[in-house]
Amino acid sequence: MATADLGLTHVAFAVRNLQASVDFYRTYAGMTVIHRRTDVESGRAVAWVSDFTRPFAIVLVESPKTQDTPLGPFGHLGVACLSRDAVDRLAASAELAGCLRKAPQDSGPPVGYWAMLADPDGNTLELAFGQHVAFTVEGAERFLL
Repeated sequence: MATADLGLTHVAFAVRNLQASVDFYRTYAGMTVIHRRTDVESGRAVAWVSDFTRPFAIVLVESPKTQDTPLGPFGHLGVACLSRDAVDRLAASAELAGCLRKAPQDSGPPVGYWAMLADPDGNTLELAFGQHVAFTVEGAERFLL
């Protein structure tokens, strides 16, 4: 039996071109469409994308005429990569595609090695290796007792 969702479950963006956004998050964040529909009330196409690492999704709602406030240039979504090489490879691909916002740099622990990209609607995606978010969350749990 499924339980109710708790905590942070999603972030939602209005996007001008749904397929371009789905392709971006597939390419640079390793995400897959887990739900797709046309909203009955608005007629807008909707896709939820996830990387399957936790119960979290990015909700993309196609709205070609609506200009949403983009996340960034500093505000961003962060995605952990398997290696520095993965960050470098994706950043090089983003540079060729014209969406690299900030080249990879090493900021040391706990920030790690990171780069910033711009999605098709100007939202910022950070790719990183060596950040310690999971360890920090696990360590903080001791303060909850």
